[in-house]
Amino acid sequence: MNENVDASAVGESFSGDLSMWGLFLHADLVVKLVMLILMTASVWSWAIIFEKRATLKKLARRAAKFDDSFWSGETLDKLYERVKKGRQDPLLKTFCAGMEEWQTGVAGGVPSSETLQASLRQRVERAMAVTINREMNALERGMTFLASVGSTATFIGLFGTVWGIMHSFTAIASTNNTSLAVVAPGIAEALFATALGLVAAIPAVVAYNIFTNALDRYADRLDGFTSDFAAILSRHLDTLETGKKKAA
Repeated sequence: MNENVDASAVGESFSGDLSMWGLFLHADLVVKLVMLILMTASVWSWAIIFEKRATLKKLARRAAKFDDSFWSGETLDKLYERVKKGRQDPLLKTFCAGMEEWQTGVAGGVPSSETLQASLRQRVERAMAVTINREMNALERGMTFLASVGSTATFIGLFGTVWGIMHSFTAIASTNNTSLAVVAPGIAEALFATALGLVAAIPAVVAYNIFTNALDRYADRLDGFTSDFAAILSRHLDTLETGKKKAA
């Protein structure tokens, strides 16, 4: 008789709604907190994913456009005067940093000694390297969060599952009823936490790997541009030195 009364009480406490919203409302406070953390992490991860995808596509288009201008035969001074007034991106900022250091170094005339010329090349490369590091750090913002979500969301969801199952067993013990109507809701709530953990973790891991490769390729592109730019300046210095020797 007591079992029937307890079972009916449990049935009344649970509406029978096994939808996601119903499972969330009926969950224990700790499990609700876990679910809210995972849902927030998932939404934030998707915001980072969409932002990073749009940013990388825009940077690829602008880099291709700048490469066409850089190798079109236009003088570097004219190209610099044109692009420094426009909208800047990491590649343009790297180019402008190199040109600013170059123009500062040759403001009083091209260095005559090889030592001074080598020092100028080093300063140009250093200025571009510093700019690349700063810009890549800015581009990588949010990647740590994706990595953290990808590595911890499943464990957070598992914690919610374990806690929910413990809560379910406590309810079973208090009602002395092991019917499916009593057991199923609590188990469903607990497993829902694990499902949310996977929903948050899987996109974060996939996006992190994709964006890491894309950012590495973009960093390699900036490093390659720095090498090309330094080679052009070295040839320019060699040409000027050769011209001086012939004039002498």
